[in-house]
Amino acid sequence: QVQLVESGGGLVQPGGSLRLSCAASGSIFRMNVMGWYRQASGKQRELVASITGDAITDYADSVKGRFTISRDSGKNTVYLQMNSLKPEDTAVYYCNVRGVELPWRGFDSWGQGTQVTVSS
Repeated sequence: QVQLVESGGGLVQPGGSLRLSCAASGSIFRMNVMGWYRQASGKQRELVASITGDAITDYADSVKGRFTISRDSGKNTVYLQMNSLKPEDTAVYYCNVRGVELPWRGFDSWGQGTQVTVSS
């Protein structure tokens, strides 16, 4: 079973930066899509950014130009660099990975979530 461990959340002032990390472990053969989602209090979970195995990225309009998603395939880790943070970025951020694990079955795993709070 593929497990995800997130880190890097915390409290930051508006305009500040944070870097989230998500490390995957288990019998991973291939990670097809890695993504970051967030859920603010009282709102639905939404996709923030995603990256494919071919390094094709996609971003929510609200974070374009401020957030950057990247991956280190050798470490089975995905990152989310968040700059120019705004109070409306406050949410619990979740990592999601979809791919193939041994013995040859698909997986769709979620991390436990990490709180990001942007406040002065």
